[in-house]
Amino acid sequence: MRLTLFILVFFLPLTITAGDPPNIVFILADDLGPTQVGCYGSSYYRTPNIDRLSAEGIRFTNAYAAAAVCSPTRASIMTGKYPARLHLTDFIAGNDRDDYPLVQPDWQKFLPLEEVTFAELLQQKGYRTALFGKWHLSPGKVPPESLPYNPDKQGFDESFITYKPSGNALQPWQEAENDAHNVDTITSLAIDFMERNRDNPFFLFISHNTIHDPLKERARTIRKYEDMDATAKPENHPVVAAMIERLDESCGRIMEKVKQYGIDDHTIIIFFSDNGGKHSYASQAPFRAGKGWLYEGGIREPLIIRWKGTVEPGTISGALVSSIDLYPTFLEMTGADPPGSGTIDGKSLVPVLKNPSAGNHSVLYWHYPHYHTGSGMVPAGAIRSGRWKLIEWYEKSLTGMDGAYELYDLETDEGEFENLAGSLEDRTEELAAELQKWREEVKAQMPLPNDKAVTHE
Repeated sequence: MRLTLFILVFFLPLTITAGDPPNIVFILADDLGPTQVGCYGSSYYRTPNIDRLSAEGIRFTNAYAAAAVCSPTRASIMTGKYPARLHLTDFIAGNDRDDYPLVQPDWQKFLPLEEVTFAELLQQKGYRTALFGKWHLSPGKVPPESLPYNPDKQGFDESFITYKPSGNALQPWQEAENDAHNVDTITSLAIDFMERNRDNPFFLFISHNTIHDPLKERARTIRKYEDMDATAKPENHPVVAAMIERLDESCGRIMEKVKQYGIDDHTIIIFFSDNGGKHSYASQAPFRAGKGWLYEGGIREPLIIRWKGTVEPGTISGALVSSIDLYPTFLEMTGADPPGSGTIDGKSLVPVLKNPSAGNHSVLYWHYPHYHTGSGMVPAGAIRSGRWKLIEWYEKSLTGMDGAYELYDLETDEGEFENLAGSLEDRTEELAAELQKWREEVKAQMPLPNDKAVTHE
């Protein structure tokens, strides 16, 4: 009986023809901001293949990660839920210091198996599924702690997990000649998967570790950027540029193989990033701050989707979208059934892909009740409603201090330089109340005042 069942499941995809539900190739970069991509305005970082993907598809200018750090965003992609609803609000290990003004909540430190991922639903539809690269949703990064919660337990038929290399502050590109961040390895695994499944519908998750630190790349590529006059600008970094170049080359290899295998017309390719770039390496201008922060530099992302026959080439959309939207988008693209129960916060992007003038969300929310040592970020929440963006600083709002809110008009001030909270008090109160109502709805975990905190003068 077990052998018969295995054979039926294994050969199910062969009954689906190439003209049926499309393949999806989802490419996720790590710590890459939109301003570090050519089609989003950079003339320093060279991304000809990603730019070509944009020219053949749609580019979103108001796309966001659901968090400013990796694990919560990745959980939102897998489930379609806000990190606050999952209580998975920080990167898995997080910061466990206990001497801050606020006590951090005991957050969820892995993606529970009870959560129904999009990959599980696509499997039920007959898709072959694979994830190659970074996962970061298990209790530990490496075995044996990671094994019970790895991708093969969350809906992926094939998986190969990679990790960032060790750091070296004295010579950051040391030992980088042989693919330190596994970009080429991940790409080769992806190409092999596509070749073996070209006659089956498949979902391929290419999850890169790059451009996450430590900054390592080929010395000759780094030297090419070091010799450029533009390297002196704060938004440009030669090692980051070299890492982005290899990432872009990977995208080009994938695109060429999709064409070579004769599946170009029914394969959707999506490019996204999990949070903003690290501003201690390179400014994310015109956006403020970077990874870890709820300013635009930490959460605004590049999002490009190519879907031949559905998306008009060279389209640009200003729709307000988030990583939570990818889950329902994947389901609608493939015709997969939504989960039988549970709340989905995301909205499918398919209506926007068919009509770029269509809107998506009118409001988006963020919740980060933690301290992030890498960036200096402190507990906060945020809401974007149309043109308005409000940030609430929990250390101040939970203790009744002044200056708890910052309000920005992103249509006129995308760099978030002019805080309007003092001059637009009614708008500030309205958005603060809406943010509070949302936190109650999703049962967000809040930090609490720390009576034992060490006071530093």
